[in-house]
Formats: sequence, C-alpha cells, structure tokens
Amino acid sequence: MGEPDVMVYLMTGFLDSGKTQFLDFTLKQEYFQINGKTLLLVCEEGEEEYDADELARYGVVIETVESQEMLTEEYLRELNTKHRPERVVIEYNGMWKVSDFEQMKLPYGWEISQKLTTVNAETFQMYLTNLKPLFVEMVRNSELVLFNRCYDIKPLAGYRRSVKVVSPQAQVIFEDDTGEIENIFMDDVPYDMNAPVIEIRPEDYGIWYVDVMENPDKYDGKVVEFTARALKPKSFPAKMFMPGRTAMTCCADDTTFLGYVCKSPYAPKIKPGQWVKVRAKIAFERARVYRGVGPVLYAENVEPAESIEEMVYFN
Repeated sequence: MGEPDVMVYLMTGFLDSGKTQFLDFTLKQEYFQINGKTLLLVCEEGEEEYDADELARYGVVIETVESQEMLTEEYLRELNTKHRPERVVIEYNGMWKVSDFEQMKLPYGWEISQKLTTVNAETFQMYLTNLKPLFVEMVRNSELVLFNRCYDIKPLAGYRRSVKVVSPQAQVIFEDDTGEIENIFMDDVPYDMNAPVIEIRPEDYGIWYVDVMENPDKYDGKVVEFTARALKPKSFPAKMFMPGRTAMTCCADDTTFLGYVCKSPYAPKIKPGQWVKVRAKIAFERARVYRGVGPVLYAENVEPAESIEEMVYFN
C-alpha cells in the first residue's frame, strides 16, 4: 500500500510532557519540510506557545481546538476544505481518550501515519499511578516514546518495560539536558545471566519477557527455567505450545498474555491452561506467530507446577 494523500502525525502526552517543544523543533527542521501546507491542530494550552508567524515561514498553519466536543468529523472536514493541507500534525490533549480520535472517521485521504508520545520522567510515576488507563492508550501503537527530564531517576529500565509490554514495537528514548541517555540497561536484570540454568522467579517474569525481546543476542543459546500457564492455539502444531503469564496493562479489564513459542515432544500431553515449569534453551527463529524472527524455546524439561495467582505488573 502507498502513502496516504494526507499523512497525520498524532502527538500524545500529558500536560508539561514536552509535546509543544518537540513539535516546534521538528516542524522547523529541514528534513521535515514538504511542498504544501502543514496543518497543526493544538488541543492543549501549556506553558510553551507556538510562534504562528515564524511557523508560517515553514508552511505551517495553526488551528486551536478548545474542547473535545469541538473535535468532530465535521470539524475536520471543514478544516480540510479551508486549508487543503498536505500534512496534519496534532498536539493531542493528554486528558482526552486517544481512542476517541483513533476511532474517528477522518476526512477522505487522511490517515494516521505515525503516533508519538512524550513523557516527563519526573512526573511519570504519579501519572502512571493515578491515570494509568490514559497512559496505556497514549503509548499503545506509538512508534516513538520519548522520556525527557531524566535527572537522577533510577528506575528507567522499569519505565521502558512499562511501555514495551503495551507497545512492543515502540522505540523508547530517554533524554536529559545533555541529550540521549545510553547504556542504562546493561545488566539491569535481577537474575544471574551466567548461571547454567537461569532461574526466572515469578516476580521477575515480566522483566525477563521484555529483556528477551529487546536483547536477543544476550539470550541466544541461554537456558532458562520458569513457571507459566500453557496456551495452545489451534493453529499450533501438536508439539508446540506457548507458556506465559497474564499481565495487567492498565486495569483488570485490560490484560494481555505474555509468552513465547515453545517446542517440546511433551506438548501433546499438556492441557490448555495447565500450569507447568519449563526448562528450555532459547533460540531466535522465524515463526508465523511473530510475523518474523522471535524467541523460540526448545524445552529440555516440562513438568506440572502450582499455579501463580498474581498477574504480571509493570509499574
């Protein structure tokens, strides 16, 4: 499929997360320039403001959306007729449900081509505790999640995992005053990577799940042991199953199953939903369930295990 006639860039984030600063910088960069008009929809008034005259030099026109009720399909069609934009950039209000916009019928030719989220690392934990469903909606399907103001904040690896469990494909970047922070995740796991058999405790399952996804070279050929519940999709061959755990992404009604493909001659004897302890060697191969290359576990031992009542949490 080709590109849409009008590419829509959706910028999400809570108030004071740096959306305006990010967009103001990006809109002025040479690599972001196009032939034609860019329509900037501003849905939130923060401390930072745009200079309309300056942005006009870059082909940008600004429209302010003062309330969520104002942001309707009819209003967008009116703006399309008024400006005939080649591109639309939306600074979305952090307190509005993103899904309301994502489910909206856009004007003909418009299509959301990229979703980005900015996060103020200093206030992230507060928002995650009190407004987790909104945050989950923001990062779900985001291509880039940018954490800024990362000053002496220790649990950045945990912040990354909070994003990755919701949006595995997202690029997660951390910045401070000097720019991007690198190498903050090295050896940041609570288990012994050098052990002959890496034992994954129940409380560390989520950390392991995301770290395997992010660092395949570190885990290729390693042997792990963990307890999980067996999922057996009908599309799987007889000697394949998926051991995993249920994770709560934002609330009890919003959960996801986190598991990797496992090959084992014992698989036909496993009942769907059964709890098992798995010891397996990790490889990385093409698998239909991943639509590409992903972790494939080769079980060395599978045995019945006691159930784990607690869900996997990422906060």
